[in-house]
Amino acid sequence: MRRSGRHQVRRGELGARGFQPGEGRRGWGRGRRVRAAFVAGSVAVGLLLTACSGDGSDGSSYDRGGSKARDDNGFPAPGPVRPTGSSGTAESDQKGEVRESAPPADYLSTFALDVDTASYGYARRTLEEGRRPDPTTVRPEEFINSFGQEQDYERPDGDGFTVTVDGARTAAADPSRGEEDANSDTFGQENRDWRFLRVGLATREAEDAGERPPAALTFVIDVSGSMAEPGRLDLVRQSLGVMTDQLRDDDSVALVSFSDEARTVLPMTRLGDNRGRIHDAIDTLEPTDSTNLGAGVTTGYRTAVDGLREGATNRVVLLSDALANTGETDADAILDRISDARREHGITLFGVGVGSDYGDALMERLADKGDGHTTYVSNAADARTVFCDQLPRNIDLTARDAKAQVSFDPETVEQFRLIGYDNRQVADEDFRDDRVDGGEIGPGHTVTALYAVRVRPGASGHVATATVRWLDPDSRTPHESTGQIEAGALDGGLWGAETARSGLQVTAIAAYFADALRSGGGGGAAAPVPPSLRELADRADELASNTESKPIRQLAETIDRAVDLP
Repeated sequence: MRRSGRHQVRRGELGARGFQPGEGRRGWGRGRRVRAAFVAGSVAVGLLLTACSGDGSDGSSYDRGGSKARDDNGFPAPGPVRPTGSSGTAESDQKGEVRESAPPADYLSTFALDVDTASYGYARRTLEEGRRPDPTTVRPEEFINSFGQEQDYERPDGDGFTVTVDGARTAAADPSRGEEDANSDTFGQENRDWRFLRVGLATREAEDAGERPPAALTFVIDVSGSMAEPGRLDLVRQSLGVMTDQLRDDDSVALVSFSDEARTVLPMTRLGDNRGRIHDAIDTLEPTDSTNLGAGVTTGYRTAVDGLREGATNRVVLLSDALANTGETDADAILDRISDARREHGITLFGVGVGSDYGDALMERLADKGDGHTTYVSNAADARTVFCDQLPRNIDLTARDAKAQVSFDPETVEQFRLIGYDNRQVADEDFRDDRVDGGEIGPGHTVTALYAVRVRPGASGHVATATVRWLDPDSRTPHESTGQIEAGALDGGLWGAETARSGLQVTAIAAYFADALRSGGGGGAAAPVPPSLRELADRADELASNTESKPIRQLAETIDRAVDLP
């Protein structure tokens, strides 16, 4: 179906047959496949951040794939797919018939879904303190996905996803229509063939608290000496106390604390008449010694398994500054210790980061490989949003091991670059191998992937097909949803009223901002040329005024702080 220039196809079930991986290596467009680049102020292009500028013999900045199609037409994954609309009408009977049964492997892009937002939260915190975040902590997809509630994606009625594909030209004006670019001739010429293409995935709305399954939550709480800093353990205690009063009587809570060692403060306990007991246990948490995060996670999962509740959503919630300095400090080794609990019982990990000094890399890897996600809280308002709004509403899961694959049409697309998802990439041939780990997604979530796409001059017709694949959280049955888009739907300007309403503008601003923080705020040396931080701040301010959105206003203020820093 098509709405406001966007193409959507709702979910359809496949059989349980897994995909047999093909031969050869995966590819990502024209140029070498994966390493973070495309950064403003360097020879790489602004806003790539997942595919590197190529180093092939032609000297281009394309993403050159190293794989070739198999002789038996066994491409790494079928595509472009011919989806069916909600009415069951074949897409090929509609406008924009797909031209070929499978694209060259170089025109496939595959990644695991991710709803982490910690990178953006931590960047806000550091900018509020008058310093720039370490570029290695800036993950563009987490900036983008921090504005999930601003996205105008249609949602499915049941479990699974809808797929929305839309986009716009990156130039401030449209030279093909005789419009002059207000910035510079170079800006207009460099950007004239570039588009942003957005793939939006949405799950059903979160149910009311009374309708979701009961929760069994094991909170693993860092009480090391570094947590004594204001805004760390005191914020955690306050948040847990408020959340205890928000949860239902049939929910259960366990508490594990760790410093140099770990201990179970409270075994799995139904709230019911035990709220006072839970509050008392929370009040005993005091900062002590060093940070043995590995012991905390291991004890937390052991406590969760001991208190496992059938029919409930069992989850471990890690609250820490992740500055591990004692015991096991390697994320993979920590995850090995609790692999049985994760795989056999499906217990997911939710990481909540705190503190001005924060072990971002460790927390992010634990969550990614622990079938969960991360967020970051810097103040009481953030904590209330996470613990009182997000966590109780989104305790349930709607999809396990979710992956996305976008196939680009080589007849219309000259280059494409995925923005972010650097460490969430999946081999193209593993898209339908359900043994390969994906992302765990709950109700009320949206996932956005933004691509910079260079279309061939004068191209028309099919541009890309996006497919999301996931497993039912209970039966593990695979399902897929698909959407596609044509070149004409990408011709509108990025800064118009429609893109403001749809959420595409805030997606682009967040991506540009992440790019600037990773590159030091300089201008890009090749197309598409990013706006300056000052222009970006003005765009965000205007969008915040037009939408009256508090999160977008917060983004505008954050960009302003970055502008003022040397």
